[in-house]
Amino acid sequence: MKYVLVTGGVVSGLGKGVTASSIGLLLQACDLRVTSIKIDPYLNTDAGTMSPFEHGEVFVLDDGGEVDLDLGNYERFLDIKLTRDHNITTGKIYQSVIDKERRGDYLGSTVQVVPHITDAIQSWIKRVAAIPVDGKEGSPDVCVIELGGTIGDIESMPFIEALGQFSYRVGAGNFCLIHVSLVPVLNVVGEPKTKPTQHSVRGLRSMGLVPNLLACRSTTELDVNVKEKLSRFCHVSLQNIVSLYDVTNIWHIPSLLREQKAHEAILKALDLLSVVRKPALEEWTAMAQRCDMLHEPVRVAMVGKYTGLSDSYLSVVKSPDVNRAAWNSLKAADAVVVPGGFGDRGVEGKIIAAKYARENNIPYLGICLGMQIAVIDYARSVLDLQNANSTEFDPKTENPCVIFMPEGSKTHMGGTMRLGSRRTYFHATDCKSAQLYGNQSFIDERHRHRYEVNPNMVPQLEKAGLSFTGKDESGQRMQIVELPSHPYFVGVQFHPEFKSRPGKPSALFLGLIAAASGQLDWLLKKSVGSKANGCSIGKGMSGLSSTHHRYVNVNGNVSVGSFDGMYSNSNGLHV
Repeated sequence: MKYVLVTGGVVSGLGKGVTASSIGLLLQACDLRVTSIKIDPYLNTDAGTMSPFEHGEVFVLDDGGEVDLDLGNYERFLDIKLTRDHNITTGKIYQSVIDKERRGDYLGSTVQVVPHITDAIQSWIKRVAAIPVDGKEGSPDVCVIELGGTIGDIESMPFIEALGQFSYRVGAGNFCLIHVSLVPVLNVVGEPKTKPTQHSVRGLRSMGLVPNLLACRSTTELDVNVKEKLSRFCHVSLQNIVSLYDVTNIWHIPSLLREQKAHEAILKALDLLSVVRKPALEEWTAMAQRCDMLHEPVRVAMVGKYTGLSDSYLSVVKSPDVNRAAWNSLKAADAVVVPGGFGDRGVEGKIIAAKYARENNIPYLGICLGMQIAVIDYARSVLDLQNANSTEFDPKTENPCVIFMPEGSKTHMGGTMRLGSRRTYFHATDCKSAQLYGNQSFIDERHRHRYEVNPNMVPQLEKAGLSFTGKDESGQRMQIVELPSHPYFVGVQFHPEFKSRPGKPSALFLGLIAAASGQLDWLLKKSVGSKANGCSIGKGMSGLSSTHHRYVNVNGNVSVGSFDGMYSNSNGLHV
């Protein structure tokens, strides 16, 4: 097994996850089997109870693991399926050591950070790196490990010590360290400053880790003089310093690495340079270039809870000007997305948005909570049940459209939801969602929720025109709801964005964009007969674009083929 460690310096948020994913893709393009591990040095067991304001999106895996969003990057770039154990946290490591101590595994010993915690980290990495993640038998060839945070963080110290030991343990030729650091460019004179990176690398070396490559983040491409200065003071070969400057979309990063021969430096450090082929990235590069060609805008209004650092809906209620601006944004949209969320904050605004989309024939996609509020709106507006609500928001409602799941826990929050990959069976073959999924009898998508549509109200809702087209194996859990009389009005209890891929976009997101750009009928005809979960047509949207000579750009900077990225970042247009 070969290991590539990606660390970060100077500041957080440099894009280590995208860099690690791009490195993995580059090695994968060299015909190597690649897996990934993310180390998060926080004490939480997992990301499940953390606020999106504080930590970003919680990504859900097939096995129900609630993990860091960077694992979503790994899965999307590499088209692999990871497990909860591929996300290592301080909480998990300490819990495993404490459990061993209580069982008596260390009987007679004083349990300490070194060697017990550091040994546990190394053993965890060795074990998880061997898990196949690409659907093939046998261990992967290379494991890309991303260490969260920045060099110098107190909470990272045990991991840095463990990884320093690990590099010696696996031996020369089996370990490569890539340090991602910021080279700021001063606006006044436009001069790149190398001092922050010098200090970062010096700190890294003082902890026993020596970088093989420097990946320098900057707004502009670094010239050779800057690279020579970095090489001189950081003791890294000039050819091993890579400039990762700002690009038009993140799909260009693998090509950027290849053009600077980063793969050769990595393969040389891993003693693989003579045994693998040159990276084949033609299809990926074509996708990145196609994204740059997209020019016809489709405005998607995302009505979400976590789109800013304050409660957007509180402002809407209190400020007429903000209210008016929000409505103008919604009315200018070609489509509306209502993603998931927890708690009653902003829910009434979401319900109003669903009502507006339904009554004005605006393409609508409700995800998780977005499905639930669409049902609440229908009960209120069409069935005239004015007090209809979810018991999450009004426990005493006389008309509970959405209820707490029977097997859920109200005393423990972490890991107690309905999580992971679950099967949905289609109950109508002529519905839009079934057609978009290629008329399969069932699909497997990932869930993350505590509440569900009340099955006792389903007959009443269906009689009034709603259609629950997808259900679980028992037929009692509503997974997909549609309004047949609407051009595109779909709500799903699962999260289709978690399995969407750049070359295989989620069927439901693809349907939403097609509906917003007037191409849904054509797409539905193409989708019938396709058995690919994700409704891939050609490569991403290339079939749709080339056939109709139209190019669609979501919100100005996210291509159709990677629409899930807009949701994942939770920074789309908010109302």
